[in-house]
Amino acid sequence: MAETPGALTAWRALRSKLARWAGDGREGFASRYAAHLAVISLVVFALFLNRIELPHVVADPPIPTPAPHLGERTYVPLADRSGLRVMAKQTLVRAPVPHTKIPDRPRREVITYTVQSGDTVLGIAAKFGLQGETIVWANSSLEDSPDFLMPGQILNILPVDGVYHTVQAKDTLESIAKKYKVDVSAITGCEYNNLTEPYELVVGQCLIVPGGEKPYVARHISAWQGPIPDNVERGTGLFGWPVSGYLTQGYWSQHRAIDIGSPIGTPVYAADSGFVTFAGWTELGYGRLVVIDHRNGFVTYYAHLDACYVEAGKSVGKGALIGAVGDTGRSTGPHLHFEVRHEGVQRNPLVYLK
Repeated sequence: MAETPGALTAWRALRSKLARWAGDGREGFASRYAAHLAVISLVVFALFLNRIELPHVVADPPIPTPAPHLGERTYVPLADRSGLRVMAKQTLVRAPVPHTKIPDRPRREVITYTVQSGDTVLGIAAKFGLQGETIVWANSSLEDSPDFLMPGQILNILPVDGVYHTVQAKDTLESIAKKYKVDVSAITGCEYNNLTEPYELVVGQCLIVPGGEKPYVARHISAWQGPIPDNVERGTGLFGWPVSGYLTQGYWSQHRAIDIGSPIGTPVYAADSGFVTFAGWTELGYGRLVVIDHRNGFVTYYAHLDACYVEAGKSVGKGALIGAVGDTGRSTGPHLHFEVRHEGVQRNPLVYLK
């Protein structure tokens, strides 16, 4: 540390006084501590002149920042024997991970499902990862009218795709396998059936037939038996849309028609010219139905009507008002069920609609 001129002069004056004091021969208390007092005074004086600041001492060390994603590091102040504060580190704990994903597990039994308003066979099948045919083949209530549902209806839901068969008198594994076009091993090897040799069947027993199939059976309405007017127009084979709305269900193996959703009371029109062979209520699931024979091999069905505005035996032109959209029969909501049949075979209406 460099000395300033003022400090040097003060030091010389102090040293001269001390020398005179010591030279007087004074012994004792003052002589023993005089030198120490002089040194301390000199240091204090020099610090004052140079304005040196003492460093600030921090009482407690800073608490470290917790590591990301690993939980917090907690430090607790403790007191040791000297009274000083020390920091003790606790155990580091990994933070819990939220939203644990539970893996899907396969079902091992048949469950049931209650049909809701707006449901379709394909929609229900998609909920359970099955094909639409499996829903139909597992429920006898759908066999006669495989494309119609009603709210509150209870359906069997298989754990795998296939057929649900109820054992009848004289049934054998061989006859069941042949009926549904599978090998016997498909039935005996299905863990859900719990079959063990010698594979004795009991009447009323329900078996899952994995990969099994059932033939599709179309519903037919009795045709008009009276005379056909001479002035009946023949259809063109090009069909107009019978109603305004949106497609709620398309054409597939167990629903050989299209469903067009629309509010109750929406007008329904003849898709092509022809002759009305049926108009009224049917117990086959159609509810109120109008059937038009277009006299060229084509026949169209208009089902679930709220009202029929034509009568059987009458001729209608293309675009004629024939009814109103409804929710009658086996239906899960207001819509028009529209079929196109050619030579008795149900065809995809979307192919013909223009």
